[in-house]
Amino acid sequence: MTNGLILWGAGTPRTMRPCWALHELGLRYEKRPIGPRTGETKTPEYTRLNPRQKVPLLQDGDFVIGESAAIVAYLAKTYGSPERSFIPEDRQKYATWLEWSFFIVTELDSTSLYVMRRHGVNQGLAHLYGHSPEVVDRAAEYFRDQLKHVETALSDGRTYLIGDQFTTADILLATCLEWAIAYGVGICDVAKPYLDRIVARPAYIRARDENAPAPVEGEARR
Repeated sequence: MTNGLILWGAGTPRTMRPCWALHELGLRYEKRPIGPRTGETKTPEYTRLNPRQKVPLLQDGDFVIGESAAIVAYLAKTYGSPERSFIPEDRQKYATWLEWSFFIVTELDSTSLYVMRRHGVNQGLAHLYGHSPEVVDRAAEYFRDQLKHVETALSDGRTYLIGDQFTTADILLATCLEWAIAYGVGICDVAKPYLDRIVARPAYIRARDENAPAPVEGEARR
């Protein structure tokens, strides 16, 4: 049984997020490990599900939802339990969770790291959007500047972004921190032990393995 859940997409930090959330919640699901810009998102079948032709995408029965941050929030709200609660119940903590979630996906992800992906010669998309070392350098500088807010929050010794509760905001942040490390941006010292704690979670480890991109035909998986 899969609870009617199907996850489309693999191989990127953004597809990692819903895969991780599914494992945190102990949910079984079917995998459709298609990759972005492989032509797999442009098939008639997938386009009917997601006219934006993006991954990740989650099917829950007849319901379909895209955007990684929205998917993990939906999963946490729909399938969370008192034992596995990844969205704060307290009104003010809930507002803080929203604030962090929006901050991470806008300031760290799309405004910084994805700009580097689009314009960096080693990040894969410069052939589509143009190689611009200056843009990449400025985006990295902006990321480090915005990461100061994370550093301030974690400097009080808290275990997670929202105090002692692991939430979907931690999934968003950890994937961005790993993304930054992969791009050679580096992260602040206080974020390193935080990230070490997060990636030691069993659900993260299982999701990391499942999110690995499928090997190119004739090539071993790395």
